Order: sequence, then C-alpha cells, then structure tokens
Amino acid sequence: MKFEARDVDLYYGSKQALKKINMDIEEKEVTALIGPSGCGKSTFLKILNRLHDLNPNVRIEGDVKLDGKDIFAEMDPIEVRRRVGMVFQSPNPFAKSIYNNVAYGLKLAGIKNKTELDDRVKKALEDAALWDEVKDRLNSSALGMSGGQQQRLCIARALAPGPEVLLMDEPTSALDPISTSKIEDLCHSLKQHYTIVIVTHNMQQALRVSDKTAFFLLGEVIEMNETQELFSNPKEAQTSKYITGRFG
Repeated sequence: MKFEARDVDLYYGSKQALKKINMDIEEKEVTALIGPSGCGKSTFLKILNRLHDLNPNVRIEGDVKLDGKDIFAEMDPIEVRRRVGMVFQSPNPFAKSIYNNVAYGLKLAGIKNKTELDDRVKKALEDAALWDEVKDRLNSSALGMSGGQQQRLCIARALAPGPEVLLMDEPTSALDPISTSKIEDLCHSLKQHYTIVIVTHNMQQALRVSDKTAFFLLGEVIEMNETQELFSNPKEAQTSKYITGRFG
C-alpha cells in the first residue's frame, strides 16, 4: 500500500471540511477522486503532500502514512514533497526557459553537474511525452508553449526530482480535447513507474484513466471501489445519483 489514510478530519478554523476519511491508495495504480465542486477532493489531495502546512488556519486529525510512515509525525514536509509531486489545475510554468523549468527542482536539491542535469531534464520531458516537441528549443521561454504543452511541462517539472507519487488536481480542466487526450494517455504510461492520484470532474475521464475511484460528497468518502465496478454497479444510492447525472 502506498498511502493509507485513517479517520482523517480536516478543519478550516472551526469549519470541518473533511470527515473521517479512510482510504488506501495502491502503488502504481491510478486512483481518481470524483464528486461535485466543494466536496473535499482537492482538500484531501493536498493533505498527501502536506500543502496545508502552508495555511496556519488548517488543522488535520487522523493518520496518513506513506509506505507505512506517518507523513506528519515521522517525515518532514520537504521529504514528503520530494516523494510526492503535484500538478495543478491550470498550467503554471515559471517565466523561464523550458530547460530551466524542468531543472528548477533539481537545482534546488543541490544538483550542479551539467551532464546529470541534462540527462534528468531529458528523461522528465520524455516521461511527460514532450521531448520530441521541445528538444530543439529548450532555451525558449516556457510561456510561448501551448496550454497543453505547458501542462505537460508542469508534469515534467514534477517528475524531474524523481517522486514516487504524482498528484494531479483537475489537470485537464483548462485544456482542449486533444491536449486532454495526451494527458490521459500519459496517465497510462506513467503508472508503470509512479502512483497517481487524480482529481477530476469528468466522470468519463475517471473511467478512462483510473484503476480505482473514490466518490466524495460533503467532505466524506461515500464509496470507493474498482473504477469499472463503481460505475457499473454502485453500492450507494448517492453514488448512483451522481454518476447518472441526477445531482452534482
């Protein structure tokens, strides 16, 4: 088991946003989190690499373990974020060259050797299915790329430091169908080497890319199962209503 969450509650000040979340996330699988807006999907995702540490108003109770180690009690946030990369909803490349976007985290980690940087930048761009498109313009600004290329660049940037887990928060919501398809294809190839957790509003996307799906509603996990089983034979009435479009 890559991640284990047990009885996780999260509060923004006095407001409870997540209630008793229990979830197992398997290694080298794609786990999709679905549910209506504001139901807690992205809030839960950010727990997994301790992004909430940056908000003093947030309080988290319960246990979250990565490879059996408590991410709060036994790991510092820098180690967690090195092992758990994140890609956000809108592409957010730095105003730097394509090369320096990908090398950024490596340089931050103290890697100065040019050959090693070159090799790892190339591998990350290959893993993100971007190398062939950008290999002749690595010194060009990342801001001149298309939206879909920028999002794949952000995936490459997240992969460069060598994480074990990739979190993706609605990574295709700002993209056109062709760019969306490329990111979905990427999910299939990346899970050979990485554990992926993806938040999506698009239920067809969850069906296409994920091995397991968790349905969130009002801060709770209503149901989690193998994706095909959850969509074809939901156990809970609320799940059935959501996936058939009767609410949400």
